[in-house]
Amino acid sequence: MSLFWRIFALNAVVLGTATALLLWAPVTVSVPVVLTEAVILLGGLAVMLVANAALLRLGLAPLERLTRLMTTVDLLRPGQRLPARGGGEVEELIRTFNAMLERLEQERAASSARILLAQEAERRRIAQELHDEVGQSMTAVLLALKRAADQAGDPLAGELRQAQEITRESLDEVRRLVRRLRPDVLDDLGLVSALTSLTHTFATHTGLRITRRFADDLPALAPETELVLYRVAQESLTNAARHAGAERITVALDRGGDSVVLAVTDDGSGMPAPCEGAGIRGMRERALLIGGTLDISPAPSAGVRVRLTAPVTRKQH
Repeated sequence: MSLFWRIFALNAVVLGTATALLLWAPVTVSVPVVLTEAVILLGGLAVMLVANAALLRLGLAPLERLTRLMTTVDLLRPGQRLPARGGGEVEELIRTFNAMLERLEQERAASSARILLAQEAERRRIAQELHDEVGQSMTAVLLALKRAADQAGDPLAGELRQAQEITRESLDEVRRLVRRLRPDVLDDLGLVSALTSLTHTFATHTGLRITRRFADDLPALAPETELVLYRVAQESLTNAARHAGAERITVALDRGGDSVVLAVTDDGSGMPAPCEGAGIRGMRERALLIGGTLDISPAPSAGVRVRLTAPVTRKQH
């Protein structure tokens, strides 16, 4: 039954009931209307309006649920659907909306995958250029300064050695930047070694106390899955240091059935539920890239826990 006929039927039921009551009820209307008759008529009108409103709300309830979902749906949290109930045009509308949402989620996931893969390719290219061009040039400058300092006399030798030290620190900073852009240890030694190196370097430069807890029975993962887990851990550590004011962080990597679970927990100030910036939405997009789920919740004691559950996709040989 179409929505028009459903509303027509609801109103017909209410009006038909009112007409039947007027026909068979011992009620008369005088001219002019006396007070008792006016009260009865107004009471009947109120009952009809209330019954009509209740029946219309019942009939249009699926549309109200659909409207609420439309205003709250988030493509980075896939799977939000409405049961196709209500009959007729309403049911068809809900099915069409669910199908549209499915297509949008697939297109968003595909476009996010292309964007993230392009970002990683650009990171790799920039890291390679920094390593090959800037790093080698600074190494050559460092060697030239050393030769000049060995041959120069005081006080010029002291100034050259000071410039040599500044150049060495800059070269170390370039190397750290290269590792952040594209961790070679991830490609060479795997996820556990990469996370160990990341947390050690992060603790050294921030002064935070980071505890690592990695399971021994972790399965072999696809390169894309390892990269997403690494980037989520990297972003979580950065957020904890910059925004949460944390002092202690725990990075855990466990196996849960057919999935690998990364959990980064800090003891910082926490995060308001609706506050999600570009970093967190970027983590959600990365999770969708590998079919994983990202959950951000308050930690048991204080702070925030970032939990990424990634399905096991084995490496391609």
